[in-house]
Amino acid sequence: MSPTWWAASAPRRVSHLPGVDPELLRVALDPLPPEAPALVHYRPVVVGPLGDLVSTLLDQLDSVAVAMFPSWLPGADGFDGQGTLSVAAARSLAARTAVRSRHFGPFLTDLAERSTRGSRRPGDRFRFPAEVRAAGLARVIAEAYGRKECVLLVTVPELGPDAERTLVAAAEWLVRHGDFTVWLAGAGMHHTDRVRSVPVTVPARFVDLANATGQVPDMVGPPEPALLAWPPIAGVPRGDSAAEQALERALTPHLWARGRRWNQTYEPHPLGEPYRLDLFWPAEGLAVEVDGPEHRGRIAFANDRRRDVRLQLLGLSVLRFTNEQVLSDVPAVVDGIRRLLARRRADGTHPLGDETS
Repeated sequence: MSPTWWAASAPRRVSHLPGVDPELLRVALDPLPPEAPALVHYRPVVVGPLGDLVSTLLDQLDSVAVAMFPSWLPGADGFDGQGTLSVAAARSLAARTAVRSRHFGPFLTDLAERSTRGSRRPGDRFRFPAEVRAAGLARVIAEAYGRKECVLLVTVPELGPDAERTLVAAAEWLVRHGDFTVWLAGAGMHHTDRVRSVPVTVPARFVDLANATGQVPDMVGPPEPALLAWPPIAGVPRGDSAAEQALERALTPHLWARGRRWNQTYEPHPLGEPYRLDLFWPAEGLAVEVDGPEHRGRIAFANDRRRDVRLQLLGLSVLRFTNEQVLSDVPAVVDGIRRLLARRRADGTHPLGDETS
């Protein structure tokens, strides 16, 4: 199996991936392979007029870029707070970055200011034309992952003729003006014949995972609808996860919590399967997973159970908490982590503790 199985679709085009569950694609591309493009998963709830759909999507992508800050602006991770000096420093750094990159300076400085400020003002969305926003956001999101392009994976619901054509037109607009690559997966294309169908062969271990979902308990169903989702940035809690942010704030004061790493890839063997761990103490071999609504899908649920077993066989301890558990009683979650971490330390360090990237 080629390590670039996702590259069957041509870049900067709209492609339909027939017969592939979008959730399976999302699971198979987490952790995001080094050669893969940046990936944003879009689940449209309502497909209205073309202008409204494009405007809504750009607003959501803008929120993604703000949540990813400062990963797309090298040198901005030292900014602390939303004061005037931090905002001015962010603008200055963005202007210097744009000069030596492909970014459009005024857009990048405005986005850096808003990201540092932490809020939007009336009229922000109209400061630049939609075409400028699309191109700028595609570059920023790709830059956050150190990639050259950005893929928008769209979960296509069952649509009538007009709605399907509108969704395809919006995808083509993003490709033309933003240099996005768009994958359409889920329902078939019944009313549009200008989109190329590209078969994608997902690695066998993920196909087997999808086939095993019949064994998943009935209480597990589709994940809660979310307009956009994206892989976390390595080294920090997810910008869109209040639970991960809250847990990090609760752990920061404790000396015993030092040595933790957020959203790192764990590779026990160069030829083995990599795993992205939400929170990891590599020396002690303790992994903590914080499960949001995306983990409630049947494929994601089956994948989580398989991962837990394999990580335990590798000698790791795995703790799982839901977002709700963290947000409702973070002291209890922190205490559970402390107790297991102390036990792992008493038993000795994990033999594969340094195998992270």
